[in-house]
Amino acid sequence: MAESTIEEVDVHLRNIINSLYLLIMSIHDYQGAETLKSVTTEMYKHLINLLVTTSRTARRLPTFIPVEIIGYVESTRNPDIYTRDFVELVMRYNQSLAGQSSGLAQFRDIFGKEIMSAIPELSQDVNEILVATGGGKVES
Repeated sequence: MAESTIEEVDVHLRNIINSLYLLIMSIHDYQGAETLKSVTTEMYKHLINLLVTTSRTARRLPTFIPVEIIGYVESTRNPDIYTRDFVELVMRYNQSLAGQSSGLAQFRDIFGKEIMSAIPELSQDVNEILVATGGGKVES
């Protein structure tokens, strides 16, 4: 249901844009008061009908507001603060994951070199594993 509603709203919005464009063009090509009045009146009626239909269709779209944001608003705080805090939290988490990923990559390279020096007959297999996991090929 939601997918078809989104598509319906998309079609309505495109029709509104088209209707506004046609209205602008008819006003730009002004050919006298009576001609303009009859054409623009019909265009305005059509535009209003499109806007009403779009508004009714859009009401059926699913909306989700996180409970935390509702709490921010109820405590007279700005919901933008919640967004900023959330973005900062995600950035810290991404930095943490980047550090962990870098540490694991270094461990992979060191461990691969140590295995190759301890068991030279596995050098080919270790190099294949290193390359497959994003590391560089190590010369023994």
